[in-house]
Amino acid sequence: MSALPLKGIKILDLTRVLAGPLSAQMLGDLGAEVIKIERPGGGDDARAFGPPYLQDPEGKANNNNSFYLCANRNKKSVTVNIASPEGQDIIRELAKSCDVMMENYKVGDLKRYRLDYESIKAINPGIIYCSVTGFGQTGPYAPRAGYDAILQAMGGLMSVTGHIDGEPGEGPMKVGPSIVDYMTGMNTSIGILSALFHRKVNGGEGQHVDVCLFDTVIASLSHWLQIYLVNGVTPPRRGTWGNGGMPAGVFRATDGELMLVVGNDGQFARTCAVLGAPELATDPKFLKNNDRVVHGKEIMAIFAGLFLKKPVAYWLDELEKAGVPSGPINNFEQVFSDPHVQSRGMRVKVEHPFEPELSLIRNAISFSGTPVKEYRAPPLLGAHTREVLATIGYDEAKVEALKAQKIV
Repeated sequence: MSALPLKGIKILDLTRVLAGPLSAQMLGDLGAEVIKIERPGGGDDARAFGPPYLQDPEGKANNNNSFYLCANRNKKSVTVNIASPEGQDIIRELAKSCDVMMENYKVGDLKRYRLDYESIKAINPGIIYCSVTGFGQTGPYAPRAGYDAILQAMGGLMSVTGHIDGEPGEGPMKVGPSIVDYMTGMNTSIGILSALFHRKVNGGEGQHVDVCLFDTVIASLSHWLQIYLVNGVTPPRRGTWGNGGMPAGVFRATDGELMLVVGNDGQFARTCAVLGAPELATDPKFLKNNDRVVHGKEIMAIFAGLFLKKPVAYWLDELEKAGVPSGPINNFEQVFSDPHVQSRGMRVKVEHPFEPELSLIRNAISFSGTPVKEYRAPPLLGAHTREVLATIGYDEAKVEALKAQKIV
């Protein structure tokens, strides 16, 4: 079995909160050495985003909360005050030997510290310098800060998410988790890996990679936004209704709900048979998928009445036999109790100073030849400061002096 795909790649990570840290974590999972720079004392802003926190063995308050833990495994934490000249020197010295430098400061912030792309490029021409922001490096909104929910709103995602107009609770709705941050993290990883490939294989040089939440959420709207580009009409909110095949949505049974997606005409006919109404498959109004889209409200109402006759487990079993895609509406406990999720190993255990078997979510990519097997716990604040600074010539006495000055 060979080494992990990114073994030998060194990343200097100045990102905070979620999108950038998620990307750096993905790259760390794949074998890159990730040096996470945090503020002395406070650390990554995510550490202060509220409970739940891990329980300190001595009962002390700490900054290892779920928000931080989800995005910072397989990294080394080094505390550096980049607002100080000495701290800036440390960052530049570390950057000299790194393949990648990541940051998510407001546009122009790092230039005053000579830690911007041009300054770092001057000391390491081959570096891949990736900036992750709310609105990108150019354009009238570039100076603005941006958080996931703001970009869900501005990028159009909320306008097409939520209950159908006319139903109780209608209106724009935010997607539950910070999905734009997560997608931006993936785009960031793709951008960095592409730039590394270009540098190595195509004889290219280092470059500045610009990734932002605004671009990401707009691109993520995919076929929904393409509808607008084709006919100039914004698609309406569809609640739980599907986006292609029809009927599709959440249906209530006698003891709960299930999600159904009828993807083609054959599946529709088989679903009608399962529901005890085979005649619906030959009704001219519902014969083809385009017909069912036109008469969506009618067919959805008919299906809703039929599903109310039996429990969820019955319907899921019968639909599975019929080859029709469907599934239960699981809560998180049910997700991790699912035998398929367990077989895929989506929960991994790591040893943390506060918790011998801390549960984390595994990397979602599986490799046949270079599987991700090593998961190291998200580090305590500054846990690797001495170790990493020793690699650039800072002995114990110098580190202690910097610590006394609150530079590290």
